[in-house]
Amino acid sequence: MFRQFAKGFTLVEMLVTLAIIGILSSVIYPSYTRYVVSSYRAQAQADMLEFATAMERHKATTFSYAGAAGTQGSPADTGEPWIFAAHSPSDKPEADKKYTLTIEAIENNGRSYEIKATPVNQTYGDPMSDGVMSIFSDGRKAYDANKDGNYSADEYCWNC
Repeated sequence: MFRQFAKGFTLVEMLVTLAIIGILSSVIYPSYTRYVVSSYRAQAQADMLEFATAMERHKATTFSYAGAAGTQGSPADTGEPWIFAAHSPSDKPEADKKYTLTIEAIENNGRSYEIKATPVNQTYGDPMSDGVMSIFSDGRKAYDANKDGNYSADEYCWNC
């Protein structure tokens, strides 16, 4: 009198569920990747502004931007700084770095500088998917979107 129905899912139901999950993940993953890269970029920009503040403190005590790189006992004009963390995020260990921060140039007898943030291999996407950012002593900010090593007139902003 009573029928016993089979319990469980059919193969078609499982395939439809997997197809829906695949479609959703193909839409969500690129958005998540863009969000993660933009958050790393924002952190690097904040660290570069703090680095610029450290450069100003260095100039206030030495009357020059020169000697802010290298090591404190053996200062240099360019390269990794000793006055600030050489990586971003600066509040994390160096093993977790997403950008390398360097003093790219000291010019005009120590009266001007360029700080550069170069992306390192990232967990998400192409390691060099993000461009190189710079900040200059006169307040200019640049983002090398095409990664050619030169800043064109339209690249002198961080959010271009």
